[in-house]
Amino acid sequence: MTYCVGMRINRGLIFMSDTRTNAGLDNISTFRKMHCWEDPGQRVITLLSAGNLATTQSVISLLEERTKAPAERAPSILEAPSMFQVARTIGETLREVIAGHSDTGARADAAFNATMILGGQIKGSPARLFLIYPEGNFIEAGADTPYFQIGETKYGRPILVRAYDPEMSFEAAVKLLLVSFDSTIKANLTVGLPLDLQIYEKDSQKLGLTRRIEADDAYFQTISSGWGEALRSAFDSLPDVTL
Repeated sequence: MTYCVGMRINRGLIFMSDTRTNAGLDNISTFRKMHCWEDPGQRVITLLSAGNLATTQSVISLLEERTKAPAERAPSILEAPSMFQVARTIGETLREVIAGHSDTGARADAAFNATMILGGQIKGSPARLFLIYPEGNFIEAGADTPYFQIGETKYGRPILVRAYDPEMSFEAAVKLLLVSFDSTIKANLTVGLPLDLQIYEKDSQKLGLTRRIEADDAYFQTISSGWGEALRSAFDSLPDVTL
């Protein structure tokens, strides 16, 4: 399993993903789930992936190959005229890979499923964020749905629901995501450090801060311990029930 979040705030986009994959408790590995493409001054594209590792790696490889040798049938995401067309191209590639990997039957299709979060900006158009489903269709983030989660979403979602604010700074957004990921990591062994972080400031058309957060990261440890202490303090401050 995995946990990835793409979030839209007024200042731009922020992405975070874990790196743990597992095929049983005795087969745990680390793989990057965040991939970026950049044409400085023209476009920035970030893709987060969750699901079958063979599927997601095949999609990334095909996208990479087509940036180097685009074809009429398989256009490059670096040449698409809009982020909508980028989402459409990635959705079609994902559907193509799943169909190629799976045998006939719904059970085989489900085994090779993957879901992706796409975000970025092309010069002359706004920064946009999409959630791409295994079937290749997708939805776009808006005012009512300003962030997307994929993978093991349920443990970290309450944090985002309660604390998200479109006016928040990048610093506050990073802190919010780290609390969400810390809660997920503590509740589910299939999500784990290190974490990948990327910030994109709207209208910059260049990658912002890109960082890997390891288990010994001092700030992450401060957030983790501080959040635990804050929860205990808040719990103790609530009135006891009258029995």
